Amino acid sequence: SSHFAASLANQKPPGLVEGHQAGSLMLTPTHEISTDSIEDSSNESNIDENITWIDWFCHLKGNEFFVEVDEAYIQDDFNLTGLNAQVPFYEYALNTILDVIDDHVDQLPGDQLPLVETAAQMLYGLIHARFILTSRGMAAMLDKYRGQVFGTCPLIQCEEWNGSVLPIGVSDRLRVSGAKVYCPHCREMYFPKSSRLECLDGAYFGTSFAHLFFLTYQHPVPQSAPTPYVPRMYGFRIHKDVKENLRRLRDGTQNKLSPD
Repeated sequence: SSHFAASLANQKPPGLVEGHQAGSLMLTPTHEISTDSIEDSSNESNIDENITWIDWFCHLKGNEFFVEVDEAYIQDDFNLTGLNAQVPFYEYALNTILDVIDDHVDQLPGDQLPLVETAAQMLYGLIHARFILTSRGMAAMLDKYRGQVFGTCPLIQCEEWNGSVLPIGVSDRLRVSGAKVYCPHCREMYFPKSSRLECLDGAYFGTSFAHLFFLTYQHPVPQSAPTPYVPRMYGFRIHKDVKENLRRLRDGTQNKLSPD
């Protein structure tokens, strides 16, 4: 996940000026606009000028699994309790997310500016994990769940149900594991089909979200569990003691053949 975040650090929103201040979206057209094309490009220019860091980040390829966190939620210090101890360059990162011009960012060495952007992405992921536990965040994730943005269960017995899965983390701490997906039908975790989702840190979704989601929205949860696979040979079920009996027989044969 840290490698993925670092790879994004070199990316900038469309039209971002080199040497921009953290959190400042100094947007300029990427090409000279002739008088003949002003009317055609006016709508596009307005969109570029109004883009926020959150909009840009959530629309990066691979980040479609994130929902856009309300700025009002981020501006409430209570919602960010404890995150300053987990994220380096915390104040710079927070200002970047909120598009706040930070005059002190110029005091940082040039080689640390990409680290600020990486820290902003890390901080947003941790804020995201908290936001999706709220009613607004959960409703936004519901839309993605219904659209099967996170994929479907890979278990064959769940194919008939064709239900969506939700992202889940095995830990709430950073850099422990990548994101996994949870199926409410078979109640198992799997590696996601999307490699882009697997590259995201599991802490960006947390260990509690998926279960709270299905307690809140119970209608998507199937009432019956999938029928477990039963091994058969020539149409007959294999008894559970067969393997153990074969192992004992093999061990006994080996003991007889081994020299004293």
